[in-house]
Amino acid sequence: MSSFAPLLQSRSGGSRTRPALRARLERLANAAVTPLVPADYLDLFNPLRAGAELRGRVVAVEPETADAATIVIRPGSDWAGHVPGQYVRIGVDVDGVRQWRAYSLTHGPRRDGLISVTVKAVPEGVVSNHLVHEVRVGTLVHLEQATGEFVLAPEVADAPADGTRSKLLFVTAGSGVTPVVGMLRNLFPVTDDGVVRLPRSAHLDITVVHVAPSRPDSIFRRDLEALDAAGAIRLVARYDDEHGLLDVARLADLVPDLGERTTYACGPGALLDAIEAHHAAAGLELFTEQFRPANLVVSEGGEVSFTRTGATVDADGATTLLDAGESAGVLMPSGCRMGVCFGCVLPLKEGSVRDLRNGEVTTAVPGEVGPEGIRIQTCITAAAGPCHIEI
Repeated sequence: MSSFAPLLQSRSGGSRTRPALRARLERLANAAVTPLVPADYLDLFNPLRAGAELRGRVVAVEPETADAATIVIRPGSDWAGHVPGQYVRIGVDVDGVRQWRAYSLTHGPRRDGLISVTVKAVPEGVVSNHLVHEVRVGTLVHLEQATGEFVLAPEVADAPADGTRSKLLFVTAGSGVTPVVGMLRNLFPVTDDGVVRLPRSAHLDITVVHVAPSRPDSIFRRDLEALDAAGAIRLVARYDDEHGLLDVARLADLVPDLGERTTYACGPGALLDAIEAHHAAAGLELFTEQFRPANLVVSEGGEVSFTRTGATVDADGATTLLDAGESAGVLMPSGCRMGVCFGCVLPLKEGSVRDLRNGEVTTAVPGEVGPEGIRIQTCITAAAGPCHIEI
């Protein structure tokens, strides 16, 4: 990099430099480091810089239970921030395969600029087990901007002008507690001196019904119990080994003023289905977010479906998605067909694809990617299992 950086500086400085000359010098610099470009070298020295692909560096791994840990990350300069309750998609490389998963942020905005997610290792979970048991401080991970609508409505978060209290109920199960903890930590920060009761949260009357297999397996149990002891919330803990499975039909027994509360629920699908049916029958207000297990099989080749056209084709692991689509009669956008011009980019809505240049696998998991999917270059990627392309 040192061989061409001074040249760029001396020839491109000053207001009299012509744009054509700058462009020519940049092309020369790029050619000198082919197949890399100067930005690649900048990423080596400062991967969290502004303008780089959004990444984060793991700065701490804090065990929560035997199979759960909080991963603290310093995000890149282009991190746009988040609202408590939102989630972030994290990409990690495991055995040469890049896997993406979505995790709720477990706090509000922090003064130190760090973000954190709490991950529970699930049986045969490639990413969750890697993050909980194997990831090390200093590891770089890929990030997307925070998203999600499971957040407190402004009319709830802000104190009513008439001085009335806003009554909320949070129902959480397992790792579904993580977005709720993010909201609670923002409303009631916990310091070395204990829970801080902020004036902006004084109007809130919060009950939390938290379900876990057992007390030792309860993620954020200490946080919830500290908030309960400080009077910030009323905690109703339900442990399967002590109380049996939660019967949603008897939720009013645990929360006598249920009809006066706005409910936020997050957890497994079966629990949320039961709560949705219960609240719909009672005419109660409910906001939910569901955690979905992801078990996509990565292989060589697979069935490729093109969602808008309805066409499908069985493609082997060496055939590009561009060629596979054209063989099925799908009119595919393309340009150089070499991965240079990006004229072939389309959204991957679900499934896994492999970059034929380096073997890197990209995975889109339903419920974890946004409606826009993950944009891929079809001319240099092949199916790595069943996948759905938006065209």
